[in-house]
Amino acid sequence: MRIAVPTETEGRETRVAATPETVKKLTALGATLVIQSGAGTTSGITDADYEAAGATIAKDAKATLADADVVLKVRRPGAKETGLLKSGALVIGIMDPYGNEEALKALAAAGVSAFAMELMPRITRAQVMDVLSSQANLAGYRAVIDAAAEFGRGLPMMMTAAGTVPAARMFIMGAGVAGLQAIATARRLGGVVTATDVRPAAKEQVESLGAKFIAVEDEEFKQAETSGGYAKEMSKEYQAKQAALVAAHIAKQDIVVTTALIPGRPAPKLISEEMVLSMKPGSVIVDLSVERGGNVALAKPGEVVTTPNGVKIVGHLNVPGRLAATSSALYAKNLFAFLETMIDKSTKALAVKWDDELVKATNLTRDGAVVHPNFQPKVAEPAA
Repeated sequence: MRIAVPTETEGRETRVAATPETVKKLTALGATLVIQSGAGTTSGITDADYEAAGATIAKDAKATLADADVVLKVRRPGAKETGLLKSGALVIGIMDPYGNEEALKALAAAGVSAFAMELMPRITRAQVMDVLSSQANLAGYRAVIDAAAEFGRGLPMMMTAAGTVPAARMFIMGAGVAGLQAIATARRLGGVVTATDVRPAAKEQVESLGAKFIAVEDEEFKQAETSGGYAKEMSKEYQAKQAALVAAHIAKQDIVVTTALIPGRPAPKLISEEMVLSMKPGSVIVDLSVERGGNVALAKPGEVVTTPNGVKIVGHLNVPGRLAATSSALYAKNLFAFLETMIDKSTKALAVKWDDELVKATNLTRDGAVVHPNFQPKVAEPAA
C-alpha cells in the first residue's frame, strides 16, 4: 500500500496533506509513505522531519505519484498531476466539485476514485474527519487577527492616566464554525461583540460566548435551518428586513467579519456598497467568503481594498493557509481518520467499504465515471 503526498501546485496553497505524526500512524497501518521534496516547507515541515517519521522523499511529482495506491492532497489535482495518477488509485482531498464538472470528468477518465473531504456528512462518527470545521475554525480566528492588524486602534477598553480608550465594536456575520471562533477571538481581545445568523440555533451559541445576537426573529427565521445544520437560503422579503436591521447596525461598527456560505452556491451578498460607505473612516471589514463570490460589495479576492470613505475591506484568499502549520496539522488528522476506515488492520491492505455512508457521501468518481448523485448530468424534460 503506497501512499503519496505531492507538493501542492495551486500557487497560494501553503498547507500539506500529511505531517510527521500522520506519517507514523499510516506507516503503523502497513503503508509506505512517499513525500515529494519540499511538500511541507511552507507548513514548517522539512524533508528530514518526514524521513525521521519513516517516509521516503521523492524528487518530483512524477516520482512521488508513480504507482501510488492512495494520493493525499489539500486541493484537487491539477491537469498535469491527474495525468500522473495510476488507474484505480484513491485520491482524497478538498475537491471543490461545484462548478468544476470538467475537472471531475478528467479524474473519472483517469480511472481514479476521487473523494471530496468537504462533502463529509456532519454526523457524530465523522466529526474527526470534518475538514470544513477544522479549517473554518482557524479561518475565523485568523480573520479577527487580520482585522486587528488593519485596524488603526486598540481593541480592548483601556483606562489610562491620559484618558480612556473605548473598546472596538465588532460585528460577526454568520455564526457557523468560523463565526463562532471569530466571536470567541474578538471577545478574548476585548471587543464589544455582536453577531447575526439566519439559523435559530445560533442565537444560544452566540450568547453563550458573551456576544449579543442581532436578527429579525420572525416565523421564517424559526424554520431557517436544514436537517444537516446548514443555513437555508432565505426569501427576498426576509433578506430585505434583515438587511435593513443590519444596515443600521453596521454603520456603528469598527470591525465586521463576514463568514456566510451556502454549499454549492455563490456566497450570499450581506453588505451592500451603501452599507460600506455608511461606516466610519478607519473601519475594517474582513470577507471570509471572497473566494466564493464574497459577502461584501467592493471586496476584491486577494486584496485589501481601501474605499473612498476610508474603510478597509480585507479579501485574503486561503485564510486557513495563513496559519499553515496549524491548519496542516488538523487537516492531516482529518485525512488520516478517513483513510483509516479504508484499511484492513489485519491484512494491512486497502479495503474500501463502498457501501459505507462516509464513502458514499464523499466519493465523486469510480470505475471511469462520475458517480456522486449531486454531479450527474441533468436529464432534459420531454417536450410537451
